[in-house]
Amino acid sequence: MNKAVEGVNLGKRESIYQPEQEGLVFPEIPRFATVAEERRHRQERLAAACRAFAVHGLDYGFAGHLTVRDPEHPELYWTNPMAVHFSQVKVSNLICADHSGKVVEGRHAINRAGFVLHAAVHQMHRDIVAMCHAHTVYGVAYAALGKPIPPVTQDAAVFFEDHVVIADEGGKVAVEEDAGHKVAAAFKGVKAAIHQNHGLLTCSRHSIDAAAFWFIALERLCHQQLMIDASGVPPKPVPAEKARYSREHVGNEFIGWLHFQPMWEQLVQAQPDLLD
Repeated sequence: MNKAVEGVNLGKRESIYQPEQEGLVFPEIPRFATVAEERRHRQERLAAACRAFAVHGLDYGFAGHLTVRDPEHPELYWTNPMAVHFSQVKVSNLICADHSGKVVEGRHAINRAGFVLHAAVHQMHRDIVAMCHAHTVYGVAYAALGKPIPPVTQDAAVFFEDHVVIADEGGKVAVEEDAGHKVAAAFKGVKAAIHQNHGLLTCSRHSIDAAAFWFIALERLCHQQLMIDASGVPPKPVPAEKARYSREHVGNEFIGWLHFQPMWEQLVQAQPDLLD
């Protein structure tokens, strides 16, 4: 497990949030001695991300899929098993599939819609490590509006100029491979998408930790924006230059990863069976 450690090596700081003072407890991005060790790490974090989705009530029957690329075989990705509740996902029941949707490791079937969307994104964008999608209450509701999240709060600013609205194939269940390719094309250089009439998708070029946190954050923002819209009072937007500043400092990959660390620690203490 990756734990906060004492006496961190400050070296090159990746974020202003990393302490300048030596000897303080702060999470550190793990380093791996072997590919097998890194694979196990990604599997554990994928299982934890599924459990986090369950905690936040992001489940909807068998819908929803989270993926992370295999560190040794980039043409393969790990994902949650079909028709297993997020709260029951653990390392031992994850499945590994290729970009054609063939399961190469694991006993469970793959979610067809998950394969169509995620495999297309992973195949088209080799830099994307992880991706998340679920059918959530507020994300789906906001997706019906077909508009981006405006930068009206500091939290919303993390997605400023870093997410897109995808109209292609919106509302049509993605079970045909062409649909996945159309959606995948929109993920160049952004970390999230609002798929019109469908829901939210997030990705990370860093970790499943970051992809999962950005999804939870975007769902929360959709909830907040719907509340703001319902008030009938026009919100005061964050000026573009300030929104970009916030995105740079609290919307980068390191911060997405960092936000997930307390979730990870809480989950492995409360639900250690996720590591089985």
